[in-house]
Amino acid sequence: MNAMTMPEANAAKVAPPYFSVRDIHAYYGESYIVQGVSFDIAEGDIVALLGRNGAGKTSTLRTLARAQDPELKRGEIWLRGEPLHPLRDFQAAQKGVQIVQEDRRIIPGLTVEENLQLARIAEPKGWTLEQIYAHFPRLAERRKQEGVTLSGGEQQMLAVARALARDIKLLLLDEPYEGLAPVIVQEIERIVSEIKQLGITTIIVEQNAVAALELANRALILDMGHIVFDGPADAVLQDAELRTQYLAI
Repeated sequence: MNAMTMPEANAAKVAPPYFSVRDIHAYYGESYIVQGVSFDIAEGDIVALLGRNGAGKTSTLRTLARAQDPELKRGEIWLRGEPLHPLRDFQAAQKGVQIVQEDRRIIPGLTVEENLQLARIAEPKGWTLEQIYAHFPRLAERRKQEGVTLSGGEQQMLAVARALARDIKLLLLDEPYEGLAPVIVQEIERIVSEIKQLGITTIIVEQNAVAALELANRALILDMGHIVFDGPADAVLQDAELRTQYLAI
C-alpha cells in the first residue's frame, strides 16, 4: 500500500482546544445578554476579558462557570474535550472550573484555615495548605482569624486561595482588584503573576483594563454581548483607538 492509499485512521489527529466556547447565547429572564460568543483558549493562557460597563463581561464569565443565572439558551462550552454546557455550576466545579466572584463569598463563622479545609474536603486534588500558605503568607499569618473579618484585600486572597485548594483546571476571576487599595492591588497582581508562572489557565474580568492587559497574553473585548476583538494583549495596549472606542481608556 503506497502513501497515497493509506487509511485515514493513520492520519494525525488534531487535539481539541483546551477550552472552547461555541456560539453561546445567555439570558437574564427576557434580557438577551450574551449574544453568540465564541473563542478558544490554549492551556496556560491568561486571558483578559474586557469591555465597558454593561458589555456582558460578568454574565459571560458566569455562563462559563455554568451559574444558574444567566441561563444558557444555546451554544456549547468544552473543557479538555469534555462538555460543560449541560452541567450546573457545582458539576462544572467538579470538572475543574473555579470562579472567584466579585463578592468573594467567604463563609461566615469559619476561620481562614477552615474556609480552605472545607474547599479541600469537596475537592482534595487541589493545593495543600502548605502550598497555599507558601504563596499566600498573609493568610498563613491569619489562619486562625475568622474569614469575614479580614480586610477586603485579604478576603480576595482567601477567595483565590480557596479556588486553588480545589481541583483546578480553569480559573475565572471576576473584578479581582475592585475596591482595593493600590498596595493590595499590587499584592493580588503578584499572586496572579505566580498563577501565570504555574501555567494555570485563567480568564480575568477587570475594569482596570491596563492592569489586566499587563498580566495577560491574550485579550477578548466584549461590546453589547458580542466579541469585537480577539488577539494579543499587547495589541490592545498599543492601539489607542481600540482602547478609546471599547474601553474608554
